[in-house]
Amino acid sequence: MTKLISIVTAVHAPGAQHLPDAYKSVAEQQLPDGWDWQWIIQEDGETDAVSGWVPDDRRVSFAQGRPGGPAMARTMALSRCDGEYIKVLDADDMLTPGALARDVQALSGPTGASWATSRVLDLLPDGSTAGFDQDPPEGPIERGTVLEHWKAHDFRAPVHPATLCVRRDLLLALGGWMALPASEDTGLLLALNAVSRGWFTAETGLMYRKWPGQMTGQAAHSHEAERSARMAVIAARADVLTAIPGWRFDLAPEER
Repeated sequence: MTKLISIVTAVHAPGAQHLPDAYKSVAEQQLPDGWDWQWIIQEDGETDAVSGWVPDDRRVSFAQGRPGGPAMARTMALSRCDGEYIKVLDADDMLTPGALARDVQALSGPTGASWATSRVLDLLPDGSTAGFDQDPPEGPIERGTVLEHWKAHDFRAPVHPATLCVRRDLLLALGGWMALPASEDTGLLLALNAVSRGWFTAETGLMYRKWPGQMTGQAAHSHEAERSARMAVIAARADVLTAIPGWRFDLAPEER
């Protein structure tokens, strides 16, 4: 039986123009024998501006829903996911060659990891790229280390949540992405790190597009009062998960 990795993409009208580039990066992925992908695209809204950009591919599923932000759109997309693993891909980003295979290897190999992240390169408007010079070494990310770093570095995580690939059962157990106007993927990353071991792949797995219409580039994203509130609730959730006795997601020996 073929195993699946489900790629989940939330999209709103301004970002739909980038879906063809995202699709190209998905279609070119080479997966291990016995694996295939499905791409679950969920529009955050019900417009006529997105469907025309969705590729005609039997492995691609598209649906729409009431607008509520990327966290809600991704959660709605989960209803159509059949994969053992869930891979996040923002509509304006692109996977690098081999990214999905490396995620599958990290989660199905003997690493004991329940989620995986990878190196990111910013793709700038002029076509050049820029990387982060403080990536951790390739290998396991032990419980609590992301939260510790995040608190000590002005709420900047050592790994990028836009590269997350996670076991579907763990994602559901944590309730998916946080219901926040932004930083919902950071909230998920810290919750994952509070209860389980992760993995970091040093090879670049994502091209993170920088462009004027991206949500993280809007003024509201850095509004101090809102940002403080987001960070406070993200930290509180991670702290509570860390403190709950027995709330650990450890893989069974046969799954390692």
